[in-house]
This record gives sequence, C-alpha cells and structure tokens, in this order.
Amino acid sequence: MTTSSLYFHASIGAGRLTGLAASLLCAVPLMLGGCASTQPSPQPQSSAPVPAQAAAPQASAASEVEASTQPIPAPNLVISPSLTIDTGSYAQRDDARALGDRLAQDFQLDPAWTRAALAQARFKDSVAKLIMPGPPSVAKNWAVYRSRFVEPMRIKAGVAFWRTYESDLRRAEARWGVPAAIIAGVIGVETIYGRNTGNFRVLDALATLSLDFPKGRSDRSSFFQKELGHFLKFCDEQKLAPTSVLGSYAGAMGLPQFMPSSVRSFGVDFDGDGRIDLLNSPVDAIGSVAHYLAEHGWQRNMPTYYDVTAPTDTEALAQLLVPDIVPSFTVADMQKRGATLPDAALDHTGLLALVKLENGDAAPTMIAGTGNFYAITRYNQSSYYALAVIQLGQAVARAASNTP
Repeated sequence: MTTSSLYFHASIGAGRLTGLAASLLCAVPLMLGGCASTQPSPQPQSSAPVPAQAAAPQASAASEVEASTQPIPAPNLVISPSLTIDTGSYAQRDDARALGDRLAQDFQLDPAWTRAALAQARFKDSVAKLIMPGPPSVAKNWAVYRSRFVEPMRIKAGVAFWRTYESDLRRAEARWGVPAAIIAGVIGVETIYGRNTGNFRVLDALATLSLDFPKGRSDRSSFFQKELGHFLKFCDEQKLAPTSVLGSYAGAMGLPQFMPSSVRSFGVDFDGDGRIDLLNSPVDAIGSVAHYLAEHGWQRNMPTYYDVTAPTDTEALAQLLVPDIVPSFTVADMQKRGATLPDAALDHTGLLALVKLENGDAAPTMIAGTGNFYAITRYNQSSYYALAVIQLGQAVARAASNTP
C-alpha cells in the first residue's frame, strides 16, 4: 500500500480500505496503492497499513489478462500486439483520447503511443466495485487484525524470504537506516513476500478509476489520472508493455505494492541490473521499501514505539488522543497529563503520539508512537497497519534467528 499499501488495505479492523488505504483514498501519496495480499473482511486487520485483512476478491489472471489486437506504434517500447475491442474498451471514447493527449503532454510521451496504449485499456466493473468503501458497521479490532498478519503461514514465508535475502536486507539497513525487520514486515503484510501481488492489469485498473470513477464516494479520478500518467511514463522508461503489468485493483504494483508515482519517485535498482523491477526482483523491492521509509522521515536507531499506560483522567486522555498518530508531545508533556512511560522512553528526545487501537468490546491497546511509527504510516495511514508491520517483522526476525 507507500502510498503503496493504499487501496488494498481494509479499514482498520473493518476489512476495507484504510491506509496506502484509509489514508490512501484520503490522497496519501503512498506508493502502494494497496496490499495485493490482504483485505480484511468483517474482521479486518488493524495496524497501520491496514493491509491486512482477507484478500479482496480479485479476478483470476486468466480473466484479467487478455491479449490485445491493435498494435501500438512505439519505437521505444514493445507492447502486446493486440486487444480485441469490446463494449468495455476505451478505444472509441473521446474522453480517453483527450486524457491520452493530456498525459502525453504532461509526462512528455509520444501522443500516438499514449493514445494507442489507452485504446487497449478496458473498463473493469470489479475495480469500480472494489474501490468503494466497505460497510461501516464492523467494529475495529486490533487483536483480530493482528491475527491476520502475525500468523504461522506468513511468518514461515517470511523466514524463507529472510534466509534468502538477508544480505540484501542488511545492506539496505546499512544504507538507509531502516531495520531489516521493518523492511521484511512491510513486504510480508503487503503481499506475503510476493505471493499475492494482484491479478488486475494495471492499465485497466487505472483507466477505469481515471475515466469511470464510481459515484457514491469522494471523486478521486484526478488522483488516478496522475497515477495513470506515471504508469505510462514508467512503462516508457523501463521499456515495458503497458498491457503486461499486473497489480492490485487500485493500480499498486509489485512485492511492496507501490503506486506508479511512488515507483518512479522511490523505486531503486538495488540488484544493479539496470532496471527497477518491483514485480520480479525481491532485491529491488527491499531497497525501494527502505528508500521510501527513509524519504518519509525514518530516523536511524530510533524505536518505533513504547508501551504506555494512559492517564485515567478523561480530559487529559482526550487531549493526548487529539493528534492521533502524529507525534505531538514530549515525554514530559505526556507525563504531565498522567501517562506512564517505561524507563526506556524517558531519554527519548523526539515527540510522541498516544496511539489507541480498538479491540472491539475489550480494552483498547495503547502505545506511544515515535517519529518512526509515523513514518510507517506514510506507507499506509493506519496505526493498525503500522503495528502489524512492526510485529510481523519482529516475529520473522526471531524465527529466522532460531532456524537452523
């Protein structure tokens, strides 16, 4: 979801979009656009990137990836040769042609190639349905959300990933200061280490949301039009056929589920092969996640959060909760309002946020989030998502260290 986790994550605890999801539709510039691997259902995930729930229904690759029949004149690209024009095709729509011309100008693309690329895009009703918010009645529940991500199957996959790419994880940590466990946590929450990166053609998803954004929610078509432009530019730069790239229903791509603008801004050729490939190169994904977090405020050697006992005074508690996940209080400020912090937090020099995660009818979980906790929410604006990333990464690192 970098704005990555964006649309694929369900609302903290609910099971629909929330962060690179909840934050995402809120115009978060994350890359991801949504976790391809998890979408909560009535019992959503809950940790900052709200990546988490049960995976959203997606069309199979066979049904989503179809060939096209009209060749695209592109001297610098190889594009799938053809796409059969059907009732869902944008080939004959004036607004699609106009959008193609505008994107060609804005992103310095060949107008003929851009028009031809959009002519191969098709409206996807499933995309329009999945982008809509879920029912508001489901209560948030961190315990349930956590159980969807910090669980045996994902940890096992994470250990295998860690053992294969530990040297790259450590190399990224040394370069950008982001711990290997955090990088592994993001990729695990987003796509189960590449197992579920999405089966929608990104061209179709972004064209649908650019030209036929569904009514019934705040119109985000302008956001997706820009992402479509970034996607086409990325394909041009990387010599990719726009019809060949698969991702989430919101257009997020690869192991880290970066939105196209994030791929272009924060993607890294970390394996040194001359290409940024977040779909097929776990090493590029590792470097890109670390780079993204570093560019969004990650501070080397700073903890992500501290345990905290919230004040009993309701007014003081309310004051501390107003900023939500945004670090706004010094240690002294929190103590003055009655919060109790562990000894490890007393020397913390940065600001803290009192973060509350609901647990249904049970008592909420409270933590004191640091600037690094907030940095993770720049990937997906959800405290549930962020905490899931942290705790999954910790579980994977522990299990990997105990694995012979």
